[in-house]
Amino acid sequence: MPQMSPLMWFSLFILFSIILILFNQMNFFLFKTKMLNNMEKSKIESKNLSWKW
Repeated sequence: MPQMSPLMWFSLFILFSIILILFNQMNFFLFKTKMLNNMEKSKIESKNLSWKW
């Protein structure tokens, strides 16, 4: 059974690394966050917690 040369292992590692980086970049930039409108922002900011100890 023939063995792979070190350069072939290195090229395989580079190939899989590039695929991994591209896949992560695509997932990061294609994900769209839901924009909050002003009404939802005011609801979040107006929560006032007054602790009674």
